[in-house]
This record gives sequence, C-alpha cells and structure tokens, in this order.
Amino acid sequence: MAPTSTPETPFGRALTAMVTPFTADGALDLDGAQRLASHLVDAGNDGLVVNGTTGESPTTSDAEKSELIRAVLEAVGDRAHVVAGVGSNDTHHTVELARQAEAAGAHGLLVVTPYYNKPPQEGLYRHFTTVADATGLLVMLYDIPGRTGVPIAHETLVRLGEHPRIVANKDAKGDVAAASRAIAESGLVWYSGDDILTLPLLAVGAVGVVSVAGHLVMPEIRDMVEAFVRGDVKKATEIHQRLLPVFIGIFRTQGVITTKAALNLQGLPAGPLRLPLVEATQAEIDQLRRDLASGGVHL
Repeated sequence: MAPTSTPETPFGRALTAMVTPFTADGALDLDGAQRLASHLVDAGNDGLVVNGTTGESPTTSDAEKSELIRAVLEAVGDRAHVVAGVGSNDTHHTVELARQAEAAGAHGLLVVTPYYNKPPQEGLYRHFTTVADATGLLVMLYDIPGRTGVPIAHETLVRLGEHPRIVANKDAKGDVAAASRAIAESGLVWYSGDDILTLPLLAVGAVGVVSVAGHLVMPEIRDMVEAFVRGDVKKATEIHQRLLPVFIGIFRTQGVITTKAALNLQGLPAGPLRLPLVEATQAEIDQLRRDLASGGVHL
C-alpha cells in the first residue's frame, strides 16, 4: 500500500537518496537495506529513492535493483514513498527498468537525463516521454548536468510538464533563477537535488528535497522545510545555517563515499563501495568528523 500523496507533494516533502548497503565481500546486503530504510523512515523521511546515483546504480545489476526495491518496500512501503531510480543512457533499457520497478511495487520513478551520449533536447523529450508512457507510475525527472553533460532546457521542461505522468523535477542544476522560471511555467513539482540549495529553492516554489545529508540530519531538514512551509522563514534560515557544515562536509568528495563512511562509523548498514568508487581516506574521514561536528553531528 502506497502512502498518501497529493498533487502538490506527489512524493512527499523530505526524501533521502538512499545508499545501497553491501556486505564485506561486496554483495548486496538486503537485510542491511531493510534496516537502513526503516531507520531513515523512523528519522523523518517520508520518501526514499533507491537505485539512484547515491545508491551506486551504475554498478548494481538489473536483478539487484529489483531485489532492492522489493526489500525496501517490504520494510517501509506503507510508511514512505519508495521511488525507484531507473535512468540510463539507453531508452530501451530505461523502459525495461521502469517496468521492472513497477512490477516490484515501486510508488514512482526517478529518471535521470541520459548521460555521456549527449542527446539533443528533442532526444531528451522523446526519452522521458517514452519512459513515462511505459508504466502507470508517476515520474520525477532528474536534471543534473554536472554528471550528465546535458541540461534539460527550459522549453523542454515546459513540454515535459504537459505529460500526465511526468509530475516533478529533482533539480541539481544549481541555478535558482532558472528554477524560479521553470517552476512558474512548467507546472512541475520541484524538489531540490542539492542540500545546500534546498532553502533557496523553497523560496522560489520548490516543495521539498531529495537529500543525501538526510542520512544523517533528516529530522533537522524536515524541521527546516516544515518551518518554511508554515511561514517561519526565520527558523528555517537558522536551521539552514546550522546545517551548512554538514551540507559542505558531505560533498567534499562523492556524497556516497562520505555518507557510507559516516554510516559505518555510526554502526548503521552501509558497508564498502564498488569500484570505481573507493573508500574515504583517513584524512577525508577526519575532515568529515570536523565538518559534521560543526553541524551538531558527532561520529
């Protein structure tokens, strides 16, 4: 059973892009994934994105992706939106992953811009609409040109917003002015895809965040979002400023590297990373401890 959603918040307000726990020998840790998912929902997440970039989706197999969705749904499916990352740079494969996620019971899809092959805007439009046509699930676009090489142009976002199942955008473009215009003109529900920009994006019409720092500070992030929504901008700003060292620290290197290091230090399920990602160095861990301590998180 899926949690309640509204057109204004189709996937909730506070989501974490969950890491994928592995065992010491690098195998998928389904028990750990269930324990971590339960921990995150208990901490205030009303949604989890699985099989996203932070979930090391480039190095998990299709079968592992399906197993992970099913395991997380079994753990939290009636308490949180479970959104499956299905994006790739092959439209046919993305459609297969979308149908697999629907069959596994996912509540929605996160579809990243195709990467590396650098399609033109018409190719992006056809890619996203083809995927959206393939299932009955709602779609959240993922616009992150720093990783994909191609931004979703304003005009393309407006066109995509006309599709009945493309309802939201996870914005990691880092351009609040562009977001402001797209929110106003596309009709898409907007989620911050960059923790440090969540409050600025809320100010121009976003409804929430797909967070990485939410692994560690979701109660505070949720408080910030809820404070802003009820009009207490002063409190929201105070929380944002208090969390700045956490947001900065998590992204000094790849977010999944630092997040797994922090979770492992907390005794939570995370485990190692799969190559080509590598474990945090001792120097990086020491810096992470200092950053998190400045934001009130002590490892």
